[in-house]
Amino acid sequence: MGNVLEKAKQEQVIALGRLGWSLRRIEAATGVRRETAGGYLRSAGIALRAPGGWGRKSPAKAASPMTTGPVGEDAAKPAKEVITGFCGSRQADNSKPANEVITGFSPEATLPKPDVKRPSGASEPYREIIELELSRGRNAMGIWQDLVDKHGFTSSYQSVQRFVLKLRGAVSAEARVIIETKLGEEAQVDYGTGPMVRDPDSGKYRRTRLFVLTLGFSRKSVRLLVFRSSARVWAELHEKAFRRLGGVPRIVVLDNLREGVLSPDFYDPGLNPLYRDVLAHYGVTALPCKVRDPDRKGKVESGVAHAQKTPLKGKKFESLEEAQAYLDHWEENWADRRIHGRTKRQVAAMFAEEKPHLQPLPLEPFRYYQYGERTVHLDGCVEVEAAYYGAPPGWIGRKVHVQWDAMFVRLLDPRTGELLREHLSGKRGGHRIRDADRPRRTPPPLLQLLARAHKAGANIGAVCDAIHARQGELGMRRIQGVLQLTKQYGSVACDDACAAALELRVAEYRFVRRYLERRPQAPLSLRQVDPLIRELTQYRDLIQQRIHFEEPNP
Repeated sequence: MGNVLEKAKQEQVIALGRLGWSLRRIEAATGVRRETAGGYLRSAGIALRAPGGWGRKSPAKAASPMTTGPVGEDAAKPAKEVITGFCGSRQADNSKPANEVITGFSPEATLPKPDVKRPSGASEPYREIIELELSRGRNAMGIWQDLVDKHGFTSSYQSVQRFVLKLRGAVSAEARVIIETKLGEEAQVDYGTGPMVRDPDSGKYRRTRLFVLTLGFSRKSVRLLVFRSSARVWAELHEKAFRRLGGVPRIVVLDNLREGVLSPDFYDPGLNPLYRDVLAHYGVTALPCKVRDPDRKGKVESGVAHAQKTPLKGKKFESLEEAQAYLDHWEENWADRRIHGRTKRQVAAMFAEEKPHLQPLPLEPFRYYQYGERTVHLDGCVEVEAAYYGAPPGWIGRKVHVQWDAMFVRLLDPRTGELLREHLSGKRGGHRIRDADRPRRTPPPLLQLLARAHKAGANIGAVCDAIHARQGELGMRRIQGVLQLTKQYGSVACDDACAAALELRVAEYRFVRRYLERRPQAPLSLRQVDPLIRELTQYRDLIQQRIHFEEPNP
């Protein structure tokens, strides 16, 4: 006998059998399977009701009353009482034994195995494969699909399911709330844990992320694998899923992950700007769930678990392309062709009914951009990738939101999202300022910098005045650089460098810095003076060419 019960459970089964209980009733009361209980009852000599014997033969009548337990020598028992013990029985002289009850069962006796051998079934030849896949945590459906694809298995899924249940036992499912959706109305999205894939950069296996988008009506899913996630990757996965579906739903239900929601709030959530603009481009409304309430998007949760347990559990792939191809093959040949458990319809057939109700795709894909937050500097500009772009008057010292791509840089009001300024992308170090935004008079902070420069030295003040006269407020950063050089090298050395710049007619911050970096530590001889002057003169010409080339455009 395959299962050996505890002594207390054995005695309970035998006692209920003597009371005439059926095997089904014994199974419901004790939790012991009918086959196991029947084996113990047959070993104890208790007759069982034959199959189909309802109403033809009265069940065995048990002795009344009946007690079980060890028997003492001086235990007085009334007539018509059967006393059973662990090692035998004793019956009163005037008692009548129960019909078809044989006492004398010893728990230590070895139970005989049934003589009848049941057929092993179609799954028995694949026992090692099934046990190996079960050890990896895979379910019966995934095992059956692999047996069909790779081993030519011809029997039904139910045969594998029954074999798996015998190996590990059945697991009761928990009830879930069902949310009905209209055709083309809703899609649910989520991330899950993907399979192990070899990283081309490190050469090691690493865990991937599984993106799943599931339509609410048809349960059609799009599953994509990525190594890394970000706000742009999250938005691109949505766009790719829409393209694969050939249409766009009206609502997307998601949880509060950072790539989609910056400030979780059930009534007024703060969406990620890039994600919000991508959905707006496709005409989709985002509907974040409550925090810690994943049941609102239970369909995509099931879609994630379906892929994790069925095709991907225990799998490893050598490349992301190989893993995605395997997942797409499973999606097309198994997931789309399955009969959904609740709707009792094929997923592909339901999707064919839902697809005409999806919104059409826009003609052009979304143009992705980067975004960030910048503070307007004293010169009225913000810095983006080492280039400077002018903000409207009155924004100095305030923060603005910035969006930029390869063509444009946009400055937005952080409170209302209003477009403040839009500039063409400039080169590194260049400035883009509208003529209307240029100040009509020198700002007080710049006048204070010029006063500090004159206090540091006459030549330092002259160089700073020349920078301001030529570049205006745009030269504020360079004036600050000259003042920083006075702190680094001292006022005397910096004043000498500024005197050399004025003599060579190169009143420029970069020339002063280069001069201080290469200044001699000891007095120069006559042989060394000429090469140094020649080098500085060449550098002056180069600086003048760069200054002419980098003049700010209106």
